[in-house]
Amino acid sequence: MRFTSEQRLDDGVVEREFTLGEIPGILWTPSSASAPVPLILLGHPPLGLRKMYPRLVARARQAAADGFAAATIELPGSGDRPRLAGAEQAGADLRRAMEAGEPVGDEIIDALILPLVDKAVPEWQATLDALLSLPEIGGPVGYSGGVISIGIRLAVVEPRIVAAGLFAGSFVPRTMFEEARQVTIPLHVLLQWDDEGNDRQAALDLFDAFGSKEKTLHANMGGHTGVPQFAGEDAAGFFARHLR
Repeated sequence: MRFTSEQRLDDGVVEREFTLGEIPGILWTPSSASAPVPLILLGHPPLGLRKMYPRLVARARQAAADGFAAATIELPGSGDRPRLAGAEQAGADLRRAMEAGEPVGDEIIDALILPLVDKAVPEWQATLDALLSLPEIGGPVGYSGGVISIGIRLAVVEPRIVAAGLFAGSFVPRTMFEEARQVTIPLHVLLQWDDEGNDRQAALDLFDAFGSKEKTLHANMGGHTGVPQFAGEDAAGFFARHLR
């Protein structure tokens, strides 16, 4: 891991950009920490770090206020990274189906999501290796938001992640339902009830499939971008319970 820039935000949070091989990322740490702190991995949709930065830094500031470090990486195929094979065609097929008011078929969802999950999860794990080697970060680790299928896979294969906050706002391949049954860590799942791009029943079925003994579904009225502020506060409380 190589740090490429550092700045102190107005609330004292230290923001450092880094690269890990070909993977760009950002690490935020609370300046007041006197001992190694827990870490929250900030997931996000594959729209690019530059576009997502305002929302990511807001979440990182909340994490720092609660005494946690936060980090994110550029997803495969996003930003300036090379496009994933088949992703552009799958995206075009998705837009065509949605504009025509047609059901989005399993083949489109699989082509759009599964290659992303297969590549992104090992990158998150490599990033976690590097972050936990830093003296200021000591764990435990949580995962928050982003493409829900990435969160599912990480919850299954990465034992260092002890709690996850997931957003039921993206398409989920059918094979991920089987993986969801293997998830056992505490979960905080957010669902926007009127999300125009999300199959509500599929989201409810996925929540039912999770094998976790502790799992909470927070459903709010409104569309994909209408998440109320208190929903973020509820998620912060969830991580405070499980990472401190």
